[in-house]
Amino acid sequence: MKIDRPRSFDLVWTRSSVENQRSKPTMSSVRIVEAALRIADQEGVQALSMRRLATELSTGTTSLYRHVAGRDDLIDLMVDSAYGEIDLPEQPSGLWRDDLKLVARSSRTMMRRHPWLATEVASRPAIGPNALRHLDFALTAAGGVSRDITLASGLLGAVGNYVLGAVVNELAEQEARRRTGLTEEEWRSAVSPYIEDVVSGGLYPEVNRRIRDADDLDHDAQFELGLDCLLDGIAARVG
Repeated sequence: MKIDRPRSFDLVWTRSSVENQRSKPTMSSVRIVEAALRIADQEGVQALSMRRLATELSTGTTSLYRHVAGRDDLIDLMVDSAYGEIDLPEQPSGLWRDDLKLVARSSRTMMRRHPWLATEVASRPAIGPNALRHLDFALTAAGGVSRDITLASGLLGAVGNYVLGAVVNELAEQEARRRTGLTEEEWRSAVSPYIEDVVSGGLYPEVNRRIRDADDLDHDAQFELGLDCLLDGIAARVG
């Protein structure tokens, strides 16, 4: 019986580098990715196009296509380059809670350094060499909780989802300020009349109590509180 196989598609990680096939490359893919990262970090990933990148590098768009097949490939390379910035030891310590905290904190630091990255990580598989190196370390760390690779992988997924959600929430206010062009003080001043109306309206009593009475945890404290709660839950789950 003939088995229908899914149509394959070309991965940037399996494609031969055009640069390696040319005797005198005009620029390196590393330089292209570095420029693309600068644009995305400063202006947002939506501002990144091959034409914009060519302008940044003072070259023609055609020159870029000798090294990068297109914008999707470029973003894949950018994501993996960001993973390459994470500094991890050769092996986890064997203390699973400390090791998973290291994985979570280092991932958060990477995504905060590149505000566009969380959305891209959520929407495309990170399977480049740097991302896989990070994943292998993280799976080894999770293996300290359980040698059952299915359970360890699921627990690691829970940690990763927590980090991703936490960073997206952290960056929401920053993104609002970026879109409006306001400083943090100006943005808070602009939204405060609306918040005061919400409180005075009395329609949301628990929201009002939160605004009036709750301590205002900074992002670091909120992240650590949530991470500890998650790891407490993991410890209880595995006994």
